[in-house]
Amino acid sequence: MKYFIDTNILVYANDARDRNKQNRAIQLVSRLIRNDTGVLSTQVMQEYAHVALNKLGQRQDVVIRQLFILETFQVIGQTPELIRRAIEIKSAYCIGFWDACIISAAEKAACATIYSEDLNAGQFYSGIIVQNPFTD
Repeated sequence: MKYFIDTNILVYANDARDRNKQNRAIQLVSRLIRNDTGVLSTQVMQEYAHVALNKLGQRQDVVIRQLFILETFQVIGQTPELIRRAIEIKSAYCIGFWDACIISAAEKAACATIYSEDLNAGQFYSGIIVQNPFTD
């Protein structure tokens, strides 16, 4: 089984302001690395880099090192096909475009689960269930 990681999971793994969420995010990311079951998209990498540099105030060299680590996951690149599919998903589920892009990438990778705090936990999108790793 494959598991898609939304940007917020990576941000929490690097944000010490909420130690509980940080620890849970680190445990999740570490498990997915060990099991080689994690998937993310170029969109997630871009969003993470933006937040890490601009909101978390991380140094450029730290963010670049993190991106090298993230490259060990299966990375789904954005394509015209995925953008068109995201538009269909946006319309079908009445969600934001960027969230629909996450779902289209997870669908492309045949993920069973999307780990996210932003999407509705417990809901299925295109046959993929969303789990919020920060709730019990």
